[in-house]
Amino acid sequence: MWACTEVRRRWTPPFAAQQFLRKDGQWSHWSHVFLFEGERVDGHHWVLESDIQILQKNIQLGAQENRTAKYFNETAYPALAVLDFGLNPEQVETLVREGLELVANRERYSIRELIGTLIALKRPELRARENLFARERSVYCSAFVQRLFSKIGIDLVPGVTAKHSAPEDLMGTPVPHVKYMLLRPIPGPKSANLRKKIEAGMRQRIGKLQPKQFKD
Repeated sequence: MWACTEVRRRWTPPFAAQQFLRKDGQWSHWSHVFLFEGERVDGHHWVLESDIQILQKNIQLGAQENRTAKYFNETAYPALAVLDFGLNPEQVETLVREGLELVANRERYSIRELIGTLIALKRPELRARENLFARERSVYCSAFVQRLFSKIGIDLVPGVTAKHSAPEDLMGTPVPHVKYMLLRPIPGPKSANLRKKIEAGMRQRIGKLQPKQFKD
């Protein structure tokens, strides 16, 4: 069973915001992270994740189970990384059990906490503290995975609280693992121009994220 995976979504805010985590200052490739649950009796592989999913009249916000087929779209998801931590059966069982517990309890997806994380990305000294906008029973994608791994005694991002973690953090985890990556090119000059426009806009927005006051 693969323990962790990250997926790239095209031109979304997390790419630009995570540039503060990179030495080269470039956008991150990664905007989402989830946990492989394994193959089920239906013959499909499933994942556990916290996500925002809108399907016609059905809206899912928070912890959920989905088939991996959700990500079978080369255009929407041109890049994929799978991190295998070599977990033993007991650790895998704990991860799945705790993940299903969050799904059953309908743990919410919090946009508010994401704003707190964006602020902390600009102020590294805040990342070890509690998220400024933390809520009970809520967790976004990377915090979801980090929280589950804490249940088996593994800190994927040492020194950073779960609700301040980002996909780029998990991609660079110091915990020993084997990494598999699939990076597809994004063709077309229109896509490149669109990226430049959105990147410029996101930089302006991120530059305005300045909290008025922080308490030590």
